[in-house]
Amino acid sequence: MELIQNTPDISAYLVACEAIDHGHPLVRSTAATLAADAPDAYAYAKAAFAFVRDAIPHSADTGDPRVTWRASDVLAQRTGICYAKAHALAALLRVRGIPAALCYQKFDVVHGLVALRLPGAHRWARQDPRGNKPGVDAQFGLDREQLAFPVRAECNELDYPVLFAEPHPVVLQCLREAVARPHLWQTLPTDL
Repeated sequence: MELIQNTPDISAYLVACEAIDHGHPLVRSTAATLAADAPDAYAYAKAAFAFVRDAIPHSADTGDPRVTWRASDVLAQRTGICYAKAHALAALLRVRGIPAALCYQKFDVVHGLVALRLPGAHRWARQDPRGNKPGVDAQFGLDREQLAFPVRAECNELDYPVLFAEPHPVVLQCLREAVARPHLWQTLPTDL
């Protein structure tokens, strides 16, 4: 699948926004901690991915009722669904100068991912920081994707090819309006 930037300017994928608030002190300090043991952009990106995937549980897996959507809140509260975790990973990448896009898959509901583009790379690589559990084994990779959920075309599932510089408005609205995760589960978007 060819990934398509929704804006041709690569610098748009480095900008902070309300959800990807990489100017926040907690995002900056988390990035600095991760960067201390990372000798290059690849090592940093892999460490940031592993941190978001493993150190921030998916709220559905833990039964956490809180809904986070801003990257700094995801890091502070250490919880979030796929969209929120994608915002956190995008912020951690962008603060270190690594272009990061938000992208999505369609299953029964829309699932959120991140695509990154390392310095010198000529293509984007999708990553899924959702969090592993039995039956889910997402791994960091640039040459071969290992996402949490492979799409099954025969079930009308699909990968959206568009790379967004900001969260899709439908996703952001859903997160902002949710009073708790059980409410969020009733309002998750089923299409973009």
